[in-house]
Amino acid sequence: MARRSSKRPYGRGHVPLDMGRLASMPRTQTGPGGADFTVRRLRGGDKDYTCPGCHRTIPAGTPHLVAWSNESLFGADRGLEERRHWHTSCWERRLW
Repeated sequence: MARRSSKRPYGRGHVPLDMGRLASMPRTQTGPGGADFTVRRLRGGDKDYTCPGCHRTIPAGTPHLVAWSNESLFGADRGLEERRHWHTSCWERRLW
């Protein structure tokens, strides 16, 4: 006889997928100069950031996104180190 999994007993219902968590999954978008950027939505950080699109403050706890270049001359790790936090609206209306 096969042993039942203890992770989710058969008597319990299915836990629905949290669509909000899917929004934070990294995705690739075209950014400055037609370069590919990895973009990830954040619920809000613990500190303030300055948006490179409008040069205004993104207050701590404000939902926003972070973007970094996939095409850094010094490799992917360098692109990640140079990531920038953007207001979501500034990223969406950016004119490159």
